Amino acid sequence: MPQNEYMERWRKLHGRRLDHEERQRKRTAREGHKASQDAQNLRGLRAKLYQKKRHNEKIQMKKAIKAHEERNVKTADEKEPTTPMPAYLLDRSNPSTAKALSSAIKNKRAEKAAKFAVPLPKVRGISEEEMFKVVKTGKKTHQKSWKRMVTKPTFVGPDFTRRNPKHERFIRPMGLRYKKANVTHPELGVTVQLPIISVKKNPQNPLYTQLGVLTKGTVIEVNVSELGLVTAGGKVVWGRYAQVTNNPENEGCINSVLLV
Repeated sequence: MPQNEYMERWRKLHGRRLDHEERQRKRTAREGHKASQDAQNLRGLRAKLYQKKRHNEKIQMKKAIKAHEERNVKTADEKEPTTPMPAYLLDRSNPSTAKALSSAIKNKRAEKAAKFAVPLPKVRGISEEEMFKVVKTGKKTHQKSWKRMVTKPTFVGPDFTRRNPKHERFIRPMGLRYKKANVTHPELGVTVQLPIISVKKNPQNPLYTQLGVLTKGTVIEVNVSELGLVTAGGKVVWGRYAQVTNNPENEGCINSVLLV
């Protein structure tokens, strides 16, 4: 191992703090306050450099938002010409959908899930009080109350191994774990039960994505090899994304729509 990777080596040997995810979440939540404080209090050259950086960030953000908004904007068809058209021009159809997705956004593999027009673009927010139940049993836990039990359905991979119960921060009950989902193909109109590969994105919180929580609007990856989907190159499609459309905690099953 190179000499400069001592932090990675330490992390592999000893792991992270038990409250690492919570600290990361709070640090991310404070970034807006830090940016506001810097913008108001910096003086001189530092202020100029900071404002220049923020200006560029806002430009990129507005471009990305505009590109996503224009991606599926349908333009009005042009009026029919009054003069007669030759026969070889009649079969030409003008494109009516504006595909204004910039190449910079296409290249960002982290936003792979964002290129789909999802069936449920907005979902109801879920608070931590509703998502987690405080576990107060144990010798020390009832004093600190740092242990949580997930009250929503979750997906846990086949190679998952529980941590020592003494150090386990989040408990995912076995009775609320799901391995399969009912997936509906929007174009074919068929519904099949497919195994879940992973949870791609939970719109509520990155922590819920990491825990594999399945709520309404969650984008999951399912194994579609049974459907026999083939790419243009002739290869069999293994995994595709689907969005959960129901409330699994109320209905006892996962209904989803395939993103095509």
